[in-house]
Amino acid sequence: MADRYLTVSQVAELLGTTERFPRRLIAERRIVFVKVGRHVRIPECALNAFINAHTVQPIDHRRSPLRRAA
Repeated sequence: MADRYLTVSQVAELLGTTERFPRRLIAERRIVFVKVGRHVRIPECALNAFINAHTVQPIDHRRSPLRRAA
């Protein structure tokens, strides 16, 4: 087990949110999680994958076809 398993509060702190947000991700099955008895843990790699999947890349305005002529 090379991966760290994070608690809901640790995930919330890393994301800068309240605990409600990671709990909602779990309830909606939008993030991978592990249940150990009644405890819920989120693998660190799953959190990284979630962040990467929802990262929006900036638009290069110099090459954008939507750029208006001045």
